[in-house]
Amino acid sequence: WYHDNLTRHAAEALLLSNGQDGSYLLRKSNDREDLYSLSVRGKDSVKHFHVEHTGTSFKFGFNEFSSLKELVMHFANQPLIGSETGTLIVLKHPYPRQVEEPSIYESVRVHTAMQTGRTESDLVPNAPSLGTKEGYLVKQGKIVKNWKTRWFTLHRNELKYFKDQTATEPIRALDLTECSAVQFDYSQERVNCFCLVFPLRTYYLCAKTGIEADEWIKILRWKLSQIRKQLEERNATLSS
Repeated sequence: WYHDNLTRHAAEALLLSNGQDGSYLLRKSNDREDLYSLSVRGKDSVKHFHVEHTGTSFKFGFNEFSSLKELVMHFANQPLIGSETGTLIVLKHPYPRQVEEPSIYESVRVHTAMQTGRTESDLVPNAPSLGTKEGYLVKQGKIVKNWKTRWFTLHRNELKYFKDQTATEPIRALDLTECSAVQFDYSQERVNCFCLVFPLRTYYLCAKTGIEADEWIKILRWKLSQIRKQLEERNATLSS
């Protein structure tokens, strides 16, 4: 969970896009050579704390620890801070430096909490793969099998589609925890199509190019693999 030269904004983007309450990572501070920054997510905001490396210990506020492991163990049991909502948070989920995400897909816009006081121009325009994607796809209707262009956004475990990019309310939000498969589809007269299989319906979507369809399939399959992994871990914990 040490991310070396990750910037402050990229850390916020990672934790807000893929993390959860209590997710944290350590990175080099922009201020001084001997300083590190501990970035922690609480609710919908990310806080950053200085950790000073003295050479023999790590200083955090008034506390001093012999190792980073000792620091994390301490704050895994003691509330660290109050988030924007006043909720006390602890260090629960280390955010790994290497996340198994598909690396080949178009750059994504970073959606972070605007209440942090930053404007959109302050955010990283081309972040590393964050597990989010958006773009226009052509979707087949449920009853009338016509095709309509819709704006799709993928964030966390939810795929939403809107009438167009300017619409604020989605037509529908698909919960990917209920999706069993994502695959190329060759049954349609159109090209570059793929489908999402749900218990009650299969959604047929087409991209402009084969590369774009492949990008959507890769990121969606990665999401499904992460959902399955989390479910297996939860079941293992419950059974133990």
